[in-house]
This record gives sequence, C-alpha cells and structure tokens, in this order.
Amino acid sequence: MSAPDVLSGPDGTGAPESRPGAGRRPRRLWPRPCRPWPRPRPRRRAARGGGATEPPVRHRVITVSLLTVAAVYFLTPVYWLVVSSTKSSSDLFGTFGFWFHDPHPLDYLHRVLSHDDGVYVRWFANSLMYAGAGALAATLLSAAAGYALATFRFPGREGIFNVILAGVLIPGTALALPLYLLFSEIGLADTYWAVLIPSAVSPFGVYLCRIYAAAAVPGSLLEAARIDGAGEARIFCTLGLRLMTPALVTVFLFQFVHIWNNFFLPLVMLSDSDLYPIQLGLTSWQGYADRQPELYQYTVGGAFLSVLPLMVLMGVLQRYWRTGLTEGSVKA
Repeated sequence: MSAPDVLSGPDGTGAPESRPGAGRRPRRLWPRPCRPWPRPRPRRRAARGGGATEPPVRHRVITVSLLTVAAVYFLTPVYWLVVSSTKSSSDLFGTFGFWFHDPHPLDYLHRVLSHDDGVYVRWFANSLMYAGAGALAATLLSAAAGYALATFRFPGREGIFNVILAGVLIPGTALALPLYLLFSEIGLADTYWAVLIPSAVSPFGVYLCRIYAAAAVPGSLLEAARIDGAGEARIFCTLGLRLMTPALVTVFLFQFVHIWNNFFLPLVMLSDSDLYPIQLGLTSWQGYADRQPELYQYTVGGAFLSVLPLMVLMGVLQRYWRTGLTEGSVKA
C-alpha cells in the first residue's frame, strides 16, 4: 500500500476517517463520590430603619432577662410601699409584708394627710416648691452657661469649664457646713432661701448643656439668625432653648429628683418644722414612732405619697426626649 493510500480517506480525498467518540476523554466505569448538598444559610432580616441586621435570639433573650431582673429589683420596694400603705401599724409587723391584709387605703391615707393639723400637706408643698423652683432655676442657668461655653470663644473658656467639671466631683455633703456658716452670716439660715439658692446650681447640668449645645446647635444656623438681625438674647431664647430641649428636660429631671430626695442640706439649714420637706418630715415622724406607734403607718403612707410626683413627672416629660430636632433646619 502506497503512502497516499494510507493517508487518504475512504473516498480518496485525504480527510481522515471520523470515528464516533474520537477526541473525547474515556468514560469512567466506577461511580463518582456523592457530594453533600449545600445547606442554605439563614437570611437575616434587615431592620426597618436601614441595612442593620437584627441581633441573634440569644442576645435578645439575655438582654430581656437582665432588664426584667433590673425592673423587679427597682419595682419591688414600690410594690412593698403600695401594700404597706394599706395596713395598720400592728399589721406592718404581724403580717406578710408582700401581700394585703384587711386593706383600708383611703382611710389610712386620710389619717396621714390630717395628722397634726395637716402638717404632711405643708411638707409636701414645701418639697414641690424646693424641687420645682430649684430645678427650673438650675435648668435655665445651666442652659445659659452651657450655650455660652459652646458657641462663644473668649479667653479662659476652657479654664472655666474645667472648674465646673471639678465641681461635679465635689459631693454636696462636703459643702453643707460651709454653706450653713455662710448663710448664717448673711441671715438666711432657717429660711426657704437656704435650700433654694444652693439647689439652683448644677455643675453637671452645665456640663451636659455644653456638650449637647456643641453637637445640636449648628453655627450656620446662628450665623443665619445674626444676618437676619436677631440679637444674641433672641437667638438663645428662640433657637438655642428649642434645640436643646432634650438636654434641658434631662437636667430638669435630674435636678428635681436630686432636690426632692435631698435630706442632708435641709437637715443642716432648717430648724423650723414648718419649713421641712417631705424627707426631713418623715424622718422626724419615725423618730417619735417609739412613743406613738401609729406614726409607723403614717411614715410608710407618706413615703408612698412622696413617690407619686416623681412617677408622674417621669411619665409626662418622657416624650420630650427626642433627638434630631435640627434635621432640615439648615439647607445643605
């Protein structure tokens, strides 16, 4: 056979003969190993406000459990006050403390309010006056000082702020005796002013207002108001106070609770029982309870009534804790 005959195809054209399956890889005769089907990953639902994902279930369970324990811890004394205010003095010591026994709440509360010609009502009014007026004055002064420290530049600004921060670290009990000596020299001891004037100063309020004003009061908005002809007092009253509302509510609540629960300053400053706040008055009742056992029940009932204003104030002012008040006020 000649060379052309070997290289040529059956038809003599030179194209090699094509075979079925020529050029393919040989097929395996044994089965391939089975691969596990991939498991689908759990999808995390995006939050409504953006792309953040929800925390794992175990984190939420732990958080709710801790908050529940804290709530039980703080609400248990309030529950005990509610139960104990419906008992007589003998039932306070002779029955189970966390359950009712022959309750007469209105009768016992009426006795608290009418004892000693209604002196508790006077103490309650004194506490409202001390806490309300003192917290309002402290809030306004803190707002003005914090706004000035945040928006104006003047020599010694940081030094003044550092002195205010040092005042936060000084406990109020350390200043009670020097304040008493000072007020005695000027004739204001054993008066309403002896409690009101120290209550109108809040270094923590100045610190909080300064920090919040620096973040919430934009300088471009103040410059726009100055260009429109507004004075600094008008800018502070119409813009600054409104933009600082969440911080002012926080300062007012903190100072109100601090003055309402303050015991040592009125104890040092006041000797007239008609000027006593609730805390000092209830302590005086407890001191005479050994000779008058009914004062035990009056003290517990008065403590229960003293908690109500704080609960109401917290519920009313809670809705003012909002942020983002400046959104849209300045055009980008």
